[in-house]
Amino acid sequence: MAECRFCGRVLSDVVIDLGTSPLSNSYIPPERHMDMEPFYPLKVWFCPQCGLVQLEEFTSPDLIFSDYDYFSSYSDTWLAHAERYVEHMTRDYGIGKDSQVVEIASNDGYLLQYFLRKGIRALGVEPAANVTAVAREKGVPTENAFFGENTAQKLKEKGYAADLMLGNNVLAHVPDINDFVEGFRVLLKPEGFMTVEFPHLLNLVRETQFDTIYHEHFSYLSLSTVKKIFAAHGLQVFHVEELPTHGGSLRVFACREECPRAASSMVEDVLEREKAVRLTDFSGYRELASASLNIKLDLLDFLISARRENKKVCGYGAAAKGNTLLNYAGVRHDLIEAVADRNPHKQGKYLPGSRIPVLSPEKMLEQRPDYVLILPWNLKEEVMAQLAPIREWGGRFVTAIPALRVWP
Repeated sequence: MAECRFCGRVLSDVVIDLGTSPLSNSYIPPERHMDMEPFYPLKVWFCPQCGLVQLEEFTSPDLIFSDYDYFSSYSDTWLAHAERYVEHMTRDYGIGKDSQVVEIASNDGYLLQYFLRKGIRALGVEPAANVTAVAREKGVPTENAFFGENTAQKLKEKGYAADLMLGNNVLAHVPDINDFVEGFRVLLKPEGFMTVEFPHLLNLVRETQFDTIYHEHFSYLSLSTVKKIFAAHGLQVFHVEELPTHGGSLRVFACREECPRAASSMVEDVLEREKAVRLTDFSGYRELASASLNIKLDLLDFLISARRENKKVCGYGAAAKGNTLLNYAGVRHDLIEAVADRNPHKQGKYLPGSRIPVLSPEKMLEQRPDYVLILPWNLKEEVMAQLAPIREWGGRFVTAIPALRVWP
């Protein structure tokens, strides 16, 4: 029986059931193309006690994250976002050459490189050994470890104490959320502060972003629930910013309770909007399943019609969210011939479940597709600019979420 990973309550309310799916970032190498792969239930639960929306834990973080094919630096949009963050922290929050910055789940050093260029001490903590190696090659000091209270204590014993800690799109990825958040409290200086970014549950519900649900995302977060989790670990939320990333994210600022900061009006504003759409109550999620089914049916209608008309459809972006969409819809190689991705670590492999081959963008363009389905729809402007040559032969772009749309 499922139990809430924050408060321990037995769960009985199902937000949405997407059937079974493989791990969304477990790309299949050519030598294993004919092998079986495990599928796990993709069922989302709601906790009536604390409001946390969550999956059960079927696989360990070691299996998911120890060797990882996601490298942040392959998205120009994400690099620009990281650079703006560093400017914001140095300009508005006093982070400078006397400061110590620690990023959790620092990936390939995509963000910390900008602090280092300013002469600011920075340390990354990254669980994937292969990604850690890339970061170190860039000159970004990186500890290869899963973060939690124990890792925080070890870093503290080594002399680290953070003026600023950050974690971008990692809070949702940890099964033991209490241990993870406690690690922030341990490693922060008393007067330090932290920021975490995560896709806002409000947008998932309002815009039917069900494709952001996959096994690597253990939790789906609202400010109201994050505020409760932080408070349970002696951390006070004092500010929040709304971001366009990942279809709409929150950047939550927090500090240790013994050194409180005045809360900005944005905190109450976001909490009120969450309450207005009933995120704190199970009734707020009743339409998500039916809306997701309609998206699935519309996508299948489009792909089947294109196939009947002998139109060639390829995809762009071997992204986790795309794998959720394709596996939920039951799409295979007969409807989408290939998917392009800039990340060379994914090229030559196959998407999990659907087994659609992953190509470089150049090889995909050689196929002259009539349509390109943009799977990471949150990056559609960047993708359309990269693949502008398809318009030379009348090719068009397609997105499926929040509703099917064919772009000129």
